[in-house]
Amino acid sequence: MRIFGYLFKHKLALSLVIACLIVQAFTDLELPLLTSQIVDVGIQQAGVEHVAVDEMSAQSFENILEMVPEDDRSLLQSSYAKTEEGNYRLTDEGKAHVGELDSLLAFPLAAIHDRYRPSEGSWPALIADYKEGALSREHLMELIDQARSEAESQGEDLVLQQGIAAARAEYEDLGYNMTDMQIGFLLRVGLMMLGFAALGMVMAIMASLVASRTGASIGFDLRNRLFSRVVSFGDKEINHFSAASLITRGTNDIQLIQNVSIMLMRMVLYAPILAVGGVVMVMVTNASMGWIIVVAIIAVFIIIMVVFKVVMPKFRIMQKLIDRVNLVAREALTGVAVIRAFGHEAYEEKRFDTASTELLSTQLFTNRVMTFLMPSLMLVMNCTSACIIWIGSQYVDFGMIQTGDLIAFITYSMVIIMGFLMLGMISIMLPRADVAAERVNQVIECEPVIQDPAESEVQSLPLREGLEIAFHDVSFSYDDSDEKILESVSFTAHPGETLAIIGSTGSGKTTLLKLIERFYDVSSGSITLNGVDVRDLPQKTLRSQFGYIPQKAFLFSGTIYSNVSYADPFMDEERVEKALSIAQALDFVNDREDGADSAIAQGGTNVSGGQRQRLSIARALASDAKAYLFDDSFSALDYKTDARLRQELDRNLAGATKIIVAQRIATIMGADQIVVLEDGRVVGCGTHEELLDSCEEYREIALSQLSAEELQGVGRDDA
Repeated sequence: MRIFGYLFKHKLALSLVIACLIVQAFTDLELPLLTSQIVDVGIQQAGVEHVAVDEMSAQSFENILEMVPEDDRSLLQSSYAKTEEGNYRLTDEGKAHVGELDSLLAFPLAAIHDRYRPSEGSWPALIADYKEGALSREHLMELIDQARSEAESQGEDLVLQQGIAAARAEYEDLGYNMTDMQIGFLLRVGLMMLGFAALGMVMAIMASLVASRTGASIGFDLRNRLFSRVVSFGDKEINHFSAASLITRGTNDIQLIQNVSIMLMRMVLYAPILAVGGVVMVMVTNASMGWIIVVAIIAVFIIIMVVFKVVMPKFRIMQKLIDRVNLVAREALTGVAVIRAFGHEAYEEKRFDTASTELLSTQLFTNRVMTFLMPSLMLVMNCTSACIIWIGSQYVDFGMIQTGDLIAFITYSMVIIMGFLMLGMISIMLPRADVAAERVNQVIECEPVIQDPAESEVQSLPLREGLEIAFHDVSFSYDDSDEKILESVSFTAHPGETLAIIGSTGSGKTTLLKLIERFYDVSSGSITLNGVDVRDLPQKTLRSQFGYIPQKAFLFSGTIYSNVSYADPFMDEERVEKALSIAQALDFVNDREDGADSAIAQGGTNVSGGQRQRLSIARALASDAKAYLFDDSFSALDYKTDARLRQELDRNLAGATKIIVAQRIATIMGADQIVVLEDGRVVGCGTHEELLDSCEEYREIALSQLSAEELQGVGRDDA
């Protein structure tokens, strides 16, 4: 899965999280064991932990010594040393073998405290008879073996419990305060529980912190990579994905990946550690009831797989429906003025409601299925608990396990089931996150059609005063269409001259400008700058030569100054002011209270269309460009402002190449060269006067806008 690939890039963080989770799991698994000790040892056994008592009377020691097998006497004798008071105390060597001593002493200690009565008399009396010679060693050992076999037939655990009870009686006989012993044990184990709980809390916080930082880092990296890729896209890639889908992928999808990454590090890594640890502890506690957990785990997986099968297809649909909602909302917000003008508020509301309802229905379906999941899993868990208590209570009754062990077993069982439950929950979220990762990767891995040339093929642009832009038999069509947008277009724009392009709507005027800056590549022919093919230049080098004013004026949120100085954030005020002056924008800028520091809303919605267009022109003029491309950039200007602006362009940009796409004849009448397009073909090329005489299409456009007198020069002078 792609999402694991994101995580593996952060190996150090993963290692740190795993280390923290292992420690946390250790503390979580240790707490039920300590709880069991509190119940079994602290409460039931009054704080007596071992059959191997710390101290026993001389009589008890001597009697036990006679009852243990010959092979074990040396261990017993080396484990206890006689004190000045005549009693026997456990030595350091004995403490090192306390487990062996517990098994060794359980039966004889219980026997001498009258827990297992012999068939004749009592054990102390029988041992006394043996020492006095009234009873043979063989007969004594026969009685001991018979009693031991009967005791062990009831279970080793029961023998140990009887041994613990006898150890408690031994302490009481020696005058030990059992209340102090019990409280001391409870305090010691309680403090250990608090320590483990505190350590587990610290590890959980550290794991969460590292996981959260790693998840945020993954989201940050993906957003940067996705945005960098989108910025490199041409119009083809943007149109292929759609702006609404790209926004969804950069926000909703990446946020989902980030959240699931955190859950993976906290839950998916922790669940198997906890489950495996729980299985080990269950085997240690009581393996005979392990089949109950196996059945519960199988039931959990069956439920999860059924839910997975039902909701998985809906997750893929959901992401596409989110795209659709974003698309409809974006169109409605962008075109709100048009919607109001045509009175289509109800229609757009219905359109949005339809998209939103489809998303709602899908989300409700998945949420309902997920709502069914949790009660089902809780039912499995509760049934498992009831089954363990029912069977475990019989084991307790038979003396096979103690009450604390049963409590610990239930806790470990819930830990194991919860571990698999967490894996199941994340397994349902993972496919949706994988869908999101796939959508993000589609953008990141999408190579733009427009690529820089290989380093060995890069050509340098000849240094000249101006920039010569030449079209050589250029044809262009979109990849998904056989229709040619431009066909066999040839012309040359010389440095210091103004070349105008005019034609009917859809004739390919804007496409020409986009081809110059390589927003698209020509299908055939070539475009050269000072004799160098634009495809042989790096895109950054190519586009740095131009000041581009798009057909739809767009301003960024910020200030007038930040928009005009967009080409260079450190641009001096004098240069910004000059650009505003040439663009005929200085007057309205100075009229504002904050001048060039006045705020601009996103898209420039807080200024008029004409002001927005002039600020866009000023932004291009402030750049250090050798050629300026005006894509119908004078349409929102009145004739007077249009004329003044063109005069300032001629005066201040005398050495620059200027290409103007326009609909107004008055705007282009004074151009050095006018190219007339019709259905993507050049049908005329020359000056205004030449075209009036030689180009029928140009003459029709001109006469539709100006009178014959204006076309002969009067209108141009006025302009």
